[in-house]
Amino acid sequence: MKKRLFGTDGVRGRVNRYPMLPETALRLGLAAGVQFREGNRRHRVVIGKDTRLSGYIYEAALTAGLCAAGMDVFQVGPLPTPAIAFLTRNMRADCGIVISASHNPFHDNGIKFFDNRGFKLPDSVEDDIAAMALDADREWPYPAPEKVGRAFRITDAPGRYIVAIKASIPPHINLDGLRVVIDCANGANYKVAPLALEELGAEVLRLGASPDGLNINHGCGSLHPEVAAAKVLESRADIGLALDGDADRLIVVDETGRVLDGDQIMAICALDLMRRDKLPGRKLVSTVMSNMALEIFMREHGGELIRTDVGDRYVVEAMRKVGATLGGEQSGHLIFMEHNTTGDGLLAALQLLRIMRESGKKLSELAHLLELFPQKLINVPVSRKQPFAECPAVAAAVAAAEQELGDRGRVLLRYSGTEPLARVMVEGENPDRVGIVAEELAEAIRNAL
Repeated sequence: MKKRLFGTDGVRGRVNRYPMLPETALRLGLAAGVQFREGNRRHRVVIGKDTRLSGYIYEAALTAGLCAAGMDVFQVGPLPTPAIAFLTRNMRADCGIVISASHNPFHDNGIKFFDNRGFKLPDSVEDDIAAMALDADREWPYPAPEKVGRAFRITDAPGRYIVAIKASIPPHINLDGLRVVIDCANGANYKVAPLALEELGAEVLRLGASPDGLNINHGCGSLHPEVAAAKVLESRADIGLALDGDADRLIVVDETGRVLDGDQIMAICALDLMRRDKLPGRKLVSTVMSNMALEIFMREHGGELIRTDVGDRYVVEAMRKVGATLGGEQSGHLIFMEHNTTGDGLLAALQLLRIMRESGKKLSELAHLLELFPQKLINVPVSRKQPFAECPAVAAAVAAAEQELGDRGRVLLRYSGTEPLARVMVEGENPDRVGIVAEELAEAIRNAL
């Protein structure tokens, strides 16, 4: 219990090791109960999870802590993260909790919170909850016995989410005649996503839809889009959709088997919104990891790309600040603020399918809107994490690289948050020069740090 409990996406770690211990989850439940309980009324919390075997541990522990703190708990079972954000609002809950480690393997798990509007908590609120949970001497303000909470199983939650997700596209749009491959990563959307697509008329070919508690993200889903690509080619499908374990990210495959990442999907959707005058300020929000080509694409179409730190929570914060309705990450987190408050893989897929239907174009035709710049990534071991600008040799190497690349390329240096590594990223139009520049920067860091 030495370091910050919450990371960029909640609490996460190896099952039955700190911080993912049952007693930590129990105390987080108690702390959340104190944090979100206001006034003399019944309070409610929505808890969902993905398909990991360990989900039972943290669901039970959180429920015990929350009920002991006087909160009513509504357990909805395996559902995607964006569904919990929606249900928190829909059920007028005080907060929502997701038990998931997203794209990590089964032996990891995590706990993340949403406020009553379906947004992830700011750092200050997470720190308040963590301080309570980690205070071993804390005396909890337990309510009277008749004031403790109840736990309920909500069986119609998937149907509520399906109705909401289908309402994100116009009622005259259907998917009749489309053959869709969907890889659910043996995760949280293994039931809901195929059913929603079928209700809209698509012929659905399922992959990664047989979770056993241990196979989430294993050789499937958005981390392995080649699996969906092979199925698309084999079945002559119109599109392949690859989700991750908690279904808040999407990677897409066109009908030729070409894999499209979040940047390419954002370009298609941003242009559609700009053409319909539905992108406020013509602003798109993404992270420093998005390809330079996306920035140039937005500029050439009269728009603007606003960059944030890595993490979908920072994308959402910037979107709210500037009033943007579309944002996302290269990794496939795509946020359509008009419809939901967090990344939603199925929602993004339906928006893409709507564009295909309305334009009458195949996905491969739309995909050529954005040709990504060559990119070179190098991880460099370091002995210390000195700010790059304070290291003369590294700063000089960066200045030289940026001068060579000009306004058709860029350099990004950052440190890993969990390992003693400096991450070097270089983009540009000439792949050979990009590789050389990246190696020169990596060598400068090796010698200096």
